[in-house]
Amino acid sequence: MSRSPGAGRFAPSPSADLHIGNLRTAMLAWLFARATGRRFVLRVEDLDDRASADVAGRQLADLEAVGLDWDGPTRYQGAHLSRYDDAIAGLSERGLTFECYCSRRDIQSAPRAPHAPAGAYPGTCRELTPAEREQRRAAGRPPALRLRAAVTEYTVTDVLHGSYTGVVDDLVLRRGDGVPAYNLAVVVDDAADGIDQVVRGDDLLSSSPRQAYLGALLRFSTPSYAHVPLVLNHEGKRLAKRDGAVTLADIGVERALRQIADSLGYRAATLPDMLAEFDPGRLPRAPWIYRPG
Repeated sequence: MSRSPGAGRFAPSPSADLHIGNLRTAMLAWLFARATGRRFVLRVEDLDDRASADVAGRQLADLEAVGLDWDGPTRYQGAHLSRYDDAIAGLSERGLTFECYCSRRDIQSAPRAPHAPAGAYPGTCRELTPAEREQRRAAGRPPALRLRAAVTEYTVTDVLHGSYTGVVDDLVLRRGDGVPAYNLAVVVDDAADGIDQVVRGDDLLSSSPRQAYLGALLRFSTPSYAHVPLVLNHEGKRLAKRDGAVTLADIGVERALRQIADSLGYRAATLPDMLAEFDPGRLPRAPWIYRPG
């Protein structure tokens, strides 16, 4: 097999222990990468206020326990704040950012064009005059910094979903508290780490057009995408700790591997054996309904 110069990755947020759905996605990301000769990168997305070093340690231990390995040291977003500042500075120098003083409530209640999707930024602060910006600064609310997008939609190609066109709006680049926003950090980090294959849950498919568009503005190559089905509880909702025995500590390594292998249609229950059988075309397209016990 020829080796790809790029890499795949798994990038958990250390705010809670991994559940079996997270582990399944991590294993699929590893399988996609290794099956195509790519490196595999592990990145801890620890910019969130809820991030915990203890949780991150348990997550890494669980990933190792199910057989994942990765190339090079574990990456931590908090160690690379300057790269986000540099990306924002470059966009600002090109006139592609603006200050936004809106709260979440302001955005939800603002009038928007007919058929505009719920949650899309309505452009409230996009064309503020210098005097209007000064007035809002004087009110004491620190501004977020948003991208001045030139498109309203963008198209990406996904291995499992085909061509997908989604909304692009003036997404946040830096929050009002100074923390780099997720959509910026993930794009910058993927480029810095040589990630050219993004495998993650299909709840994030709608964010891919925004991220791909931002990456294009930053002159990064667009990665290939594969958004895999989620694991849901018996009510059809996203799996969570409240659903009971869903973490590796609850289930046990051997049983968790067997359950994941069964959900993917594999006879074997180890990653090397799954890799020998791996075929993206055979992957389930429907969510896995997980029932503990």
